[in-house]
Amino acid sequence: MPGGFGPDALAEAGAVAGDPAEFGGREDATGLPLVTIDPPGAKDLDQALLVERTGHGFRVHYAIADVAAFVAPGGVLDRVARGRGQTLYLPDGNVALHPPELSEGAASLLPGQVRPAVLWTIDTAAGGEPAAVRVRRALVRSREQFDYDTVQAAFDAGTPHPSVAALPELGRARRELAIARGAVELALPEQEVSATPDGGWALTRRPRNDIDAWNAEISLLTGMSAAAIMLEAGVGVLRTLPEADADAVEWLRRSARALGIDWPPGTTLSRLLAGLDPSRPEALALYSDTTRLLRGAGYTAFDGGPPELRSHAGIGGPYAHVTAPIRRLVDRFGTEVCLAVTAGRPVPDWVRKALPTLPELMSASDALAAKVERAYVDQVEAWMLAERIGEEFGAVVLRSEENRAEVLLDEPAVIARTAGGNLPEGERVTVRLTAVDVAARKVTFERA
Repeated sequence: MPGGFGPDALAEAGAVAGDPAEFGGREDATGLPLVTIDPPGAKDLDQALLVERTGHGFRVHYAIADVAAFVAPGGVLDRVARGRGQTLYLPDGNVALHPPELSEGAASLLPGQVRPAVLWTIDTAAGGEPAAVRVRRALVRSREQFDYDTVQAAFDAGTPHPSVAALPELGRARRELAIARGAVELALPEQEVSATPDGGWALTRRPRNDIDAWNAEISLLTGMSAAAIMLEAGVGVLRTLPEADADAVEWLRRSARALGIDWPPGTTLSRLLAGLDPSRPEALALYSDTTRLLRGAGYTAFDGGPPELRSHAGIGGPYAHVTAPIRRLVDRFGTEVCLAVTAGRPVPDWVRKALPTLPELMSASDALAAKVERAYVDQVEAWMLAERIGEEFGAVVLRSEENRAEVLLDEPAVIARTAGGNLPEGERVTVRLTAVDVAARKVTFERA
């Protein structure tokens, strides 16, 4: 992983982290009651939103941190960010894409602070389809900083914040459109590492709540709107994933039959997955099997016309990253394309020159981020189980192959491999912990 920021990068960050009044010529949108929804304790706040009902549907105001206002093309910060690609998150901190003076300070949409932003305003029909999209630079001021569980609790209590009171209705409408598009949504629980009071680490299973899903739909709506702008202009960079081939889908159908899941003819995979109960073992197994259909995602840059591959099979349509520029490199460039196109201006030369390099930079950083996450989860699993060799655990078989199987323990929330294959996918089994290698971050189970 990258180390700390050098003195040149820190000096440049300190020099540009100035007074918001310096960002003149922008629309004053500080009167919009925007709020942020992020994990607890987050400081690198990329997005602030306001969802309103209108006479014909909904209006979404989505403010995105304007990182390009601070990062000069070709400067030290720009070069450092291109080398990093994205922020790497760990349980005890992160390795940031930009210095904290920007990522957690001047560029972050912190509550009560006037910040430069790229403001998307998207009007939709009652069913959630976008009808009009406007994007421009503005000054904004977030009113509140919320986390997912707090917002969910407010909705459960019937006291949602007014700025997001319409989010469930729009979120459900967008989810139904996603299913109709063929989007693939997997309700696999997330493994979450957290500190314990005694200074250790715990691994828990965090199911995705409604707020997670609805908030994600706003980001997807914006990203799909950005992709439409880029494709019409014939210039930009998309997040892409080819459609799964017929053999892979037929393999998944066989898997569903083996798990006892009815997949009626004419029912799309998207509709099937949306109707499963994520608490059922067979559903978890099918979700796990479906991840094979989502491999191979990448980035497609184009200039001079739409590319041959322009869609993301997991989303069910064209999509571009533009909503997280503080923590992801590509978003800054995609945003500049959208700003220029919608204003009738040429896309800046520095953006056009960078486009061909972005797919390789982002793919490399995505691979590193995946390795980092797997490494710290594996490490915590090994620490937690080091003194429990010989114990037996209840588990669900997620995936089974000839010589090994992947299981999800009931407690702790460990996903592990077992020696020997041919375990029944989607069924409950008992496994025995046979070995733990803390230095290698490896645990070994066998069927009891």
